[in-house]
This record gives sequence, C-alpha cells and structure tokens, in this order.
Amino acid sequence: MALLARVGAGIGLGLGLGAGAGAAGIGWFYSSLLLDTSERPQYPERVLTADGATVTLAATRLTAQPGTWGLRWNGPEGRPDGLAVLGPVTAMRPGVVVRTVRSGPIPPPGTAAVLDAGPYDPDPGARGLPFDEVAVPGPLGHCPAWLVPAAGDTWVVLVHGRGGSRREALRVLPALHERGYPALVVTYRNDDGAPPSPDGYYHLGDTEWEDIEAAVRFARERGARRVVLFGWSMGGAIIAAMLDRSPEASAVAAVVWDAPLVDWRATLRQQAGNRRLPPVLTHVAMAMTSRRIGIDFDRFDLLLCPPSHRPPTFIVHSTEDTAVPVAPSRALVAAAPALGWPMRYLEVPGVEHTGSWNADPAAYEHAVTSFLSDVL
Repeated sequence: MALLARVGAGIGLGLGLGAGAGAAGIGWFYSSLLLDTSERPQYPERVLTADGATVTLAATRLTAQPGTWGLRWNGPEGRPDGLAVLGPVTAMRPGVVVRTVRSGPIPPPGTAAVLDAGPYDPDPGARGLPFDEVAVPGPLGHCPAWLVPAAGDTWVVLVHGRGGSRREALRVLPALHERGYPALVVTYRNDDGAPPSPDGYYHLGDTEWEDIEAAVRFARERGARRVVLFGWSMGGAIIAAMLDRSPEASAVAAVVWDAPLVDWRATLRQQAGNRRLPPVLTHVAMAMTSRRIGIDFDRFDLLLCPPSHRPPTFIVHSTEDTAVPVAPSRALVAAAPALGWPMRYLEVPGVEHTGSWNADPAAYEHAVTSFLSDVL
C-alpha cells in the first residue's frame, strides 16, 4: 500500500511556488495519489546471481526480511510476470542477501524485481484448491470473486487492501479450507474486472463497503449461516464501515484483520513523515481529499468511532510496518474492553506491511484458526 511513491518528485516544484500555492499544489498531488486507482508496478530490488537452488539479491531492509516470499519481476514481452517462491535467508554478506528458491522460474542476473508478500499466482488452483469463478451482484454491477467450497456453513469473505488483488488471500486459503470454511475471495469497485466507481477514484472504504455488503448477502443466499470477514490493510477500513453501516453486519460472527487501517489520519501522517513532508501538507491533503470524495475521516478512527456491530476480532500487525502504523492497532486493542469489543492481538516482528504470514506461515495460520475455533 504505497500511497506516496511519487510525492517526492513533485516536492521541488511545489516548494518553488508561493507558500500557499505550493502547499495547495503538493496537497492536491498527495490527495491524487491517495485516490488513484491505476496500477504502477515497481521493481526496486536487483538480482545479482541465481542458480537452481538460491538467488542472490542486493541487500536491503526488504530483501533481508525473514520467512517465505514471492520474488516477482517483469516477464518477457507478451508473457506473464515471472514469479518464484523464495524461502529464508541462508547467508548475508556485505551488500548481498542469499535466499533459497523453493519453486518457480529462476530470474536472470541483473533482473529488476520486487520481494512480494503474495508468493502465489494466479488463483486458488495454485494452492491445489478447487474453486469457481462467480460474480457477486453489487450496487454498481457484478464484481468477480473466487468461491472455494467446503463443507461448513460459516463462510469467510476475504477482502484485499488498496492497490492489491485477490491473490493476497491465496496465502491463507488452504488453512481455512482444511478446517471446513467455504471462502469467498472478493473484488470491489475499481478492481480488475469489477465496475469502476462513478468518479474513478478510490473512496478509502467510504463506498467500497457496499460491495462487501453485497458479498455477505451473496454468501447468505447460498447457505452461509454465519460470516467471517477477513481483511488486509484498507480492507480493514472497508470492513469497519460495513460493520457500522450495513444491515448485513448482524450476520458477521467474527473478524480477522491483518495490518488493518483503523485510523486513516494516523496512516497518512506516517506515510507523509516517511517522505519528510511537513505535517501541514498532510492536513491540506486530507482536507482536499474530504472535499473531493466526501469522506469524513473521523468515521475511520475506530478508537473515536467504533463500528456499531463489534464481533470478536483478531488483529495481526507487524512492528516494522511503514505503510500502516502499528500504534493505532495497539491503542484499539488496549481500549477494546471499554468499547465492549472482544479482541485478540498478535504482533509480529521483523517484517513489513501485511508480511506477518510470510514471517512464519505455520504460526500465523495456527493463530488465525485457533481464534476462529474459539469464537465460532
């Protein structure tokens, strides 16, 4: 969820203008990045050497993360991107990181790549799971989804984050399937194959929740007695809005949030600070964003405005998350008893945004499924 990847390029121009015009220009630019639905893949890492067993990458904070990751790169023209599954770091030397290659093609030396939290593609078949492509009827049109059948009548609806895709859910699907939970992996407006929003912008959860409401209704019409909502990053904000505003919320028996966005203002302040933007520009950008899409950021501060329906919730967040700060999750968990919100929390060290599964897949899956067994 890299909201500010191109802000730095515009700072020099903005600061060269008058103070008011410069602040407005940078604020507008920042706001535009936040609402932009286009995808711009970036490949910041470099493959130095590779063989059939290992790949050597230029050492960065990201390439040295523990656990299991995807390594993704641009494939030859007209072919899909390359994707290999990398295992743990086996050696670190000055300037380089060596990792095992568990499966997939081997990238040639010199390849620009990215260490990706999603090591599987393109659909649940990559995890050996049967599935159906279905269309969930929503307020703007039909949104594609994967339906992974199982024997139980408690369905899990999985919601990716901003700029993400359904493959975010491929990591955890086998663990859910093994325990008998039918899974509905959804898309929402502005996703590939889904209808666009009327203005072509992300609305940061403020309208996307209606598509998740439609997914819950879809599940219930097909036999779901109860529903679990599982969301990553902005998926958390979307789910929170649905829990607060939808009559379908009463069917939600539990929530799992991975690196959830539970306070938009705190998230935007952190991301602006990462790029050394003055705090005043963050306030300008948020004000512009509110005017452009009508969002009330207060409603997305869950400590201030918890949702009206508060089912048992499990939050997983990594300590090194630079995209969505961990502090609001900690604060929400600490306040949960006073809010009447049953909540469990797991904090994972050493990995970036939504990387908690990658750090230790078995431990993550055990924590999630144990929570669900306890509360359902």
